[in-house]
Amino acid sequence: MALAIIMILYASAGILAAVGSMYLSHRFVPVRFEATLYGVFLIVIAVFYLAFTSYFGDELAWRLETTAVVVFAVLGCLGIRLPILLIAGYALHGAWDLLHEIHQHSGVNVFAGRQATQVPLAYGAFCATFDLAVAVYLAYRRKEWLVAWSSLRAKKVLG
Repeated sequence: MALAIIMILYASAGILAAVGSMYLSHRFVPVRFEATLYGVFLIVIAVFYLAFTSYFGDELAWRLETTAVVVFAVLGCLGIRLPILLIAGYALHGAWDLLHEIHQHSGVNVFAGRQATQVPLAYGAFCATFDLAVAVYLAYRRKEWLVAWSSLRAKKVLG
């Protein structure tokens, strides 16, 4: 029962953090730079798994976690200009967070035969809700980004 309450609290905090991030980026970041902000942020949140690997001393997890960070970094970089990749990156990262949480509570930290790192209690619940909420927001904003980029290109061609 206590674990369920903790998970609900962290998932709620994830939603609140996502709403706050969306509001601040929408309000203070120009449309043409918003995808860049979220692309860089995807890389930063992926790197947390390397910090956990180091902190928890999960020597066998380095290969898996580093591979995942590289995949999310590529999605973050390419997603700056291809919003569908950024949306996919956040959705996949949310699933990655959720898998870590589920595996940790089941006592099995192995993905596809490779050791995964431990994560702090309810970290996966927080991040999965944050990532999935951001993915929905990015899907909502992608058309505005494409319009901003196409108008920027038109100004460069004409100007």
